[in-house]
Amino acid sequence: MAFLQYPSPSFRTTSLPTFSVPITASSRVGFAEAKVGVNKPELLPPEFTPVIDVAGFLSDGQEKRLAEEISNIEKDTGFKLRVLAQNYPDTPGLAIKDFWQVDDRTIVFVADPTFGNILNFNVGASVDLDIPRSFWSRLAGKYGNIFYWKEKGEDASIEAAVMAISNCLKEPVGPNNCSEIMCNSEKSCIGRKVYYVLLVTKW
Repeated sequence: MAFLQYPSPSFRTTSLPTFSVPITASSRVGFAEAKVGVNKPELLPPEFTPVIDVAGFLSDGQEKRLAEEISNIEKDTGFKLRVLAQNYPDTPGLAIKDFWQVDDRTIVFVADPTFGNILNFNVGASVDLDIPRSFWSRLAGKYGNIFYWKEKGEDASIEAAVMAISNCLKEPVGPNNCSEIMCNSEKSCIGRKVYYVLLVTKW
């Protein structure tokens, strides 16, 4: 099963998708600064949920709204969005793979401000066929940068990213799909052109 890793705003390869380790903005392309992998199933909730917030960034109401939006995404598109909010190394880490039954149609969105940019994405191969790779970089550049989440809060970054992903996934697939970063909460939610180099990981 192929799985593509899009930490933001720079990229590197690791032996497994980096559920527990976000990438630093200063990482050199092609250079893997290995961090110790985390696997703490005890931090998983007792029942299934598409949103796991071990960092406490989201209120109960926000978690509920995001879970409802994610459910609608899956019904409308067949793609599975999963959100993990963490402060590394306090994270269930790789335990989420089995908990969420991650597959080629899954987007794992890891929100972690530890290394600057809060938005990190692991994208299944089937998702990658429909969504331009540049979308993830532009999304992280807009809502994941440290100036945005420091001013508006980690929760605002997470909510804006989920809505932008939802709008993107619901667009018809074509040469111009997901060309703009759009959410429903800001009039100024328009994508800007930011270009990064991507490296691919497989498992």
